[in-house]
This record gives sequence, structure tokens and C-alpha cells, in this order.
Amino acid sequence: MNLRYFKNIIPVAAVAFAVAGLSSCTKDLDVTPIDPSKTMVADEAALFTKCYANMALQGQTGANGDCDIDGLDGGTAGFVRQLWNANELTTDEAICAWGDPGIPAFNFNQWDASHPMLKGFYYRLYTGIAYCNHYLEVCGDIDATRQAEVRFLRALYYYHLMDCFGNVPFATTLMSTPPPQIQRAELFTWIETELKECVGQMMTPAARKDTDDGYGRADQDAANLLLARLYLNAEVYTGTARWNEAKEYAEKVINGPHKLWTTGVNGWSAYQMLFMGDNGSNGASQEAILPLMQDGVKTTAWCTTLFLMASTWKADMDTEGDYSTSEFWAGNRARSQFVAKFFPNGDAPQVSIKDMATAAGDDRALFFGIDRDLVVTTPTEYTSGYAVGKYRNTYASNGNPHNSQFIDTDFFLMRSAEAYLIAAEADARLNGGTTSGTGASYINALRQRANTTTLGSYSTDQILDERSRELYYEGFRRTDLIRYGYFGGDKSGQYLWEWKSGSQNGASFPAYRNLFAIPAEDINANPNLTQNTGY
Repeated sequence: MNLRYFKNIIPVAAVAFAVAGLSSCTKDLDVTPIDPSKTMVADEAALFTKCYANMALQGQTGANGDCDIDGLDGGTAGFVRQLWNANELTTDEAICAWGDPGIPAFNFNQWDASHPMLKGFYYRLYTGIAYCNHYLEVCGDIDATRQAEVRFLRALYYYHLMDCFGNVPFATTLMSTPPPQIQRAELFTWIETELKECVGQMMTPAARKDTDDGYGRADQDAANLLLARLYLNAEVYTGTARWNEAKEYAEKVINGPHKLWTTGVNGWSAYQMLFMGDNGSNGASQEAILPLMQDGVKTTAWCTTLFLMASTWKADMDTEGDYSTSEFWAGNRARSQFVAKFFPNGDAPQVSIKDMATAAGDDRALFFGIDRDLVVTTPTEYTSGYAVGKYRNTYASNGNPHNSQFIDTDFFLMRSAEAYLIAAEADARLNGGTTSGTGASYINALRQRANTTTLGSYSTDQILDERSRELYYEGFRRTDLIRYGYFGGDKSGQYLWEWKSGSQNGASFPAYRNLFAIPAEDINANPNLTQNTGY
């Protein structure tokens, strides 16, 4: 089954699903026909696809249609958009000029239980879980491979809930009563067990293009990479480090077929090709382990890769005429501490994206500095801070995008570069804080791809910086800073960034903000829930 265009994704028995007055997972998916002579039969293929489409689309009817979640729009409840906001705007990597409700609170680390975008993200994750639970109840015995994939997706949704919200409502079936709250460490164990049980039934790992069957679906390496990510953060989630397992599962991915893409074409670097309009077909998808598919005609959405592009670009950045969409929203850009990962002496020039990478000696330094200030002195002014041009709709292969507004750039939610960084960090943690030999070779593979210098060994802090250089604007930074103790808590004052905790020069904030608040609506609706400490 190829999910390329998410065709026919309305499951017959799920038309009425909504998340309103949340008790987190409901029986709304169980629809009884008004006419008793009619039999409701679930469309297995459509419901299976919907479990994936929940991450890539806001709803059933395109960018301007209704959202799957009652009372919210696609921007507020878009999976990628809010994964990005929660994990990038709260950190040293990004700040947004907009005044939309929730944006200043992200910028200044001042969110609470009424935060609208965190509510949207939370409900989007539970919507995905409900679709998965429904599939497993009514279609789970039809195909063992698709059953395993849906279990993986459910575990992935729960992973993000565990990471962001801690102790959360938990249900593996659709429920008509409020579900119980599971403790974070218990949810960790459930996710670990679920992934290990389903991985053997998932598709054999293979490098795929968007014309291949199985592109857009999770194979065994998706489960292995999620396990590696889980173990990398195990000490945060459970209190017990699991570095050996993090390295073991990361190396399963490294040694598999999802190799790093290292060949640039037509003046585009190999790194840029991962984030371009033809990334599903230009060869870079060999690195993609779980791509969320986008097409400018058939899967239009404001909340996925178009958001990552339009929110970070202004029209004057398109100096070469190769941005390839009419959307320029001029909102998100870099804080100077992030630019310093490439220019540690604070000397980033005021040049174009192409010239910036050359100046940095690193293909990943995709900043635009013309008529921009390096230091963010005015959070509400887009040109206060360097722009980031990582995502674009251009075709490296010189082809033409399908639409002048909506984009074709798939979002690589999971890619193998992450495994290289996990393995290197785990090795460093196991060896007194420094990795060399094989561990260093993993970092060097990424740096060689970026055409920058390599080293013989790397400390854990150097690896943290390398994660920022490689994975920026992909939704990892908050989790990384928490793992290192640099987000909230006693060590948070050791690493400050502009406007951290609302102070222009940065200030620490308490450890309870390492978790977001469970939305107040769910606390009020579910008597089984206890709010996270501090909110």
C-alpha cells in the first residue's frame, strides 16, 4: 500500500469523531446506524491511512476545510506545527515575531494550563491514539504488518505525550468513561514493550522513494530509532540511564539501509536536498525513516512543511527566485545563540543563504542576514534576528512544483542522521563524557556530509552543539536541553539565551517547566487526572 496522496481517508465508522469535552479517548468512533437494515463496515485501508494522515493533515477537506478536532483550527491543532512550536520556540533555536495567543508564552517560557497551542498539540496526539485504537479494535486482525505499524504509531503518539506532558491519560481501547492517568515511568515501559513486540511484524527496512510501495510508512527502523530515542532520554523519563540500549538500537539503524544522503546536485548541497520540494524523489529520501508526505495539489495543509517554510521566510530572502511558493509569513527566526553554533566568535556576516554557508564552512548554516540584526533585541520584529532558510519548495532535480502556493516538500519526521548522533552521545556517556573511535566517526560522517572539519573526539557538550547544527528546526531542541539540564532547573542558569524566561539577556526558570501543563479542559473533564506540579 502506497500512502502517497492519502486518498479516501475517511473511515466509514469514524465520520463522527471529534474531541470535545475531552475524556481523552471516547466511544465517539462507535457509530450505530440510524437505519437498522444497514450495516456499518469499517474501511480498513482508509482507517489505516488515517492513522498516518493525522500527522500530516489538519482534517479531511484540505487546508481550508474543517479540522479533525472540534473547536480548533488546523493551525492551532496541526501536529508538525505544534510539535515545532513546543520544542523550538521554547529554546535557543527560534523566536517568533507574531502576537498570536500562545506565541509570546512560548517565546518567553511562560505557558500555563490554558495555552491554546499546547492544547491543540495534546488533542491532536489523542486524536491519533483514538484512530489507532479504533483501527486495532475493528481491523487489527486483517493484516499483521499494518497492525504492527498502527501499534508503532500509537506508541509514537504516546511518546510525544510522555515527553511533553509527563503523567497522562492512558487507554488502549476506546472508552466511554474517563481513562486513568499513567505515570511517566510506567508509560515508558509500555512504549518500550509495545515497540519490541511490534517491530518484528513491521516492514523490512528499505530505502524508498515516493514512487515505491511503502514510502511514507514506518518500517522496522522506525521502531528501532524510536527505541534509541527513548533510551537516550530514559534517565529523564524514569530516573535510570539506559545508554547501552540507546547505542545498540541506534546502531541497528546506522547499519541498516537508511544511509545518509551525501550527494549534492545542481548546486544544491546534500543537506539542502533533505528539505526541498522533490526530497521524496531526488535521492535524499534514502535517509528518511518516516516521511510525512506533502503534495501541493492533493494534500494541502497550513500546518506541516508549508508552515516550516512560510513562517521562516520573508519575500526579500528569495534572492535567487528559487523558494517556489507564494507564501511568505515572516515570523520565526534564529536567536543569536543558535547562529553562534556556526559562528562562535559572533561574526556571522550579513549575507544571503548561499554565502552564509560558505562563510561558516558548513553546508548546514542556512541563515539569511542581509538587513537583519544578529542579536534579537525586539522579539516582535522579524528582522531582529537572522532568518533561517532550511526548508524550501524548489526541486533540486530542476523539476516544477505542483502548485504555486502549497508545497511538495515532505517532512522527514524521522531520519537516520538522528541515529548517528544518539550512538555518539551514548558512547560518550559510557566513556566518561567523551567519544572517540567509532563514536567520533558517526559525528564525522555528518560533518563530512556538511563539508566541514572533523575531529578525533567529541565531548558531550560538543555533541549537543552538533545535534543543534544537524537537527535544528526539526523539533528536537527542547528535549535535548532538558536531557543536558540546560532547559529548566538548577543548571538552567548555566546556559542562557536571548529572552529565556522573558529576560532580554536570559534568565533561568524552575524545573517544573520541563513539563508542559495538562490542558485545563482535560483536568476539568477527567477526575482521574492530577495536574503537573507547578501549574
